[in-house]
Amino acid sequence: MIISGLPPGIALNDPRPIAAEAPYTFELPHEIELAALKPGDGVKAIFRQTEGYTKYSAERMWVMIERIEEGVVHGTLDNEPHDMPLIQAGMPVAVPLTHVISCGFNNENRPEVPERRDYLERCFVDICVVEGRSHVDYLYREPPDMTREGDKYPDSGWRMRGAPDVVDRDEEREDRIQYIAIGKVLNADDRWLHLIDEEPGVAFQWDAQTQEYIRIERPDLLEPGAD
Repeated sequence: MIISGLPPGIALNDPRPIAAEAPYTFELPHEIELAALKPGDGVKAIFRQTEGYTKYSAERMWVMIERIEEGVVHGTLDNEPHDMPLIQAGMPVAVPLTHVISCGFNNENRPEVPERRDYLERCFVDICVVEGRSHVDYLYREPPDMTREGDKYPDSGWRMRGAPDVVDRDEEREDRIQYIAIGKVLNADDRWLHLIDEEPGVAFQWDAQTQEYIRIERPDLLEPGAD
């Protein structure tokens, strides 16, 4: 998006389509945060150079706020770009509040916002689900056993399979099973979201006729070495 108030050859990426496509892993600021912004606070936006070659397609950088007028933040760039020669730290820039991806507040100005759940715990899932070629056909939860020392996010214990015919077609793929954030699975298929807090020891099978998951008690999942 070309926005006045930016140096020539510099544009901003609109984050709203990204958030719409990946709502469980790309979180925009709460409206309370945007309304609380004042001069001296900061906002982060996605900058892109539209002229000449750059190593990176876009860079997420902070802007120090000087004023906010008609829904637009006016301030100065508060980062030194890694590879964007047409813009430098300290240059004046303008960022619409609709394009803000993060807010930084002085301590005395930090608002209270409703806590939002994240979906960063890990799970195992068939690649066909992540790529949108299958729904989550069967899922079960076992006691988490894949978290390793130093892991930033823990294993949730959830294991998810795609439809058998699609899974079979992916048999030769080395990446056919992935260990990723639950949110990435939900971005592709969130029909099972209401099950996410179920305790280990249960499984669910999708029923195409009723369009619901059928609960299956799996006490064997609680036994050592179960899968």
